[in-house]
Amino acid sequence: MPMRALHIYAGPKALAHIREHGLRPEHIGVVPGAAGGPKGLILGPLDRFIFGEWLPQSDQTVDLVGASIGAWRMATACLNGSVAAFERLENDYIHQHYEPLPGQKRVSAQQVSDAFGQSLQAFYGGRIAEVLSHTRYRLHIVTSRGRHILQREHPVATPLGYAGAFLSNAMNRRALGGWLERVVFSGQGTPLPFDAQDFRTQSVVLSEDNFMPALQASCSIPFALKAVHDIPGAPAGAYWDGGITDYHLHLNWTAPNREAGQGPERAIVLYPHFQKNVVPGWLDKALKWRHGATPYLDNTIVLAPNPEWVTTLPNGKLPDRNDFMTYDRDLAGRVKAWKGAAHASRQLADELGTWLQNPNLLNVQPL
Repeated sequence: MPMRALHIYAGPKALAHIREHGLRPEHIGVVPGAAGGPKGLILGPLDRFIFGEWLPQSDQTVDLVGASIGAWRMATACLNGSVAAFERLENDYIHQHYEPLPGQKRVSAQQVSDAFGQSLQAFYGGRIAEVLSHTRYRLHIVTSRGRHILQREHPVATPLGYAGAFLSNAMNRRALGGWLERVVFSGQGTPLPFDAQDFRTQSVVLSEDNFMPALQASCSIPFALKAVHDIPGAPAGAYWDGGITDYHLHLNWTAPNREAGQGPERAIVLYPHFQKNVVPGWLDKALKWRHGATPYLDNTIVLAPNPEWVTTLPNGKLPDRNDFMTYDRDLAGRVKAWKGAAHASRQLADELGTWLQNPNLLNVQPL
């Protein structure tokens, strides 16, 4: 019998829901998309199945919340012909490559930012209205805005600011808000689909004027890419990767959402993810005690690869940013490895489709 690729985890309220009602597309109210760079490649088949086959069987409004590559994925879900768009995203991401400029030993952050901006323009140019006017999906792009010393990018102040942010966050996650705040760009002026009292937060309307800079900012890893400054319609300042404040979107999805008229509690959160743990912020990666589930995730279902199955992928792991250095200028080698992982991950979607036909609780683990 082949090894199972997909593990399904559910919070206690989500587990009770499955026990009583099963899981149908009309039950879903939110789909989050985590930061994590190349790791997101293994979610392509799940995205194509969920948005191309399963969710279209229902007609309710669904909030799509993304940070970094998760924002790129969720924006892609809002395009007409999303399956083909997801296939293009996967291809474009796998084949991205940066050569140092003549006379330089390494690629500069400015060079990566310029190239990435061109990629976004090629991908979404002329199609932003499709994203913003989707009849069902409401897109929320998460970014991190610098405060005080981090309000403008600077060769000395920025590293000092992030050092301060790291130390403050280690003591208390809320203290990170003294350095960076969460700014969410929401399509169609939609209320946030989570309770934002956990962390300093601002909400901005996502428009044609700020879509590109907001999406680029959400993907702008500090020091690897340049910050995006002064996004139209948003507070002035430097904006970076949404994963800094919200790496895996460990948000309060369970609080009442009276603004959206969803009744006492929000609907089920369906979370295609590349691991079981939902880590709050990027600076929490090493803080293992913050990796466990909290009541925020009580109505969340996480779809993640079986860790043992991951060891069967090329190099025995998920694709990650270190592969850029491992393969260096061996583009063909990295492309082969990443394509292999993406191809193998079709098993995740196949297993989800089979389970949804008969949502057996024996195949669901506590989150």
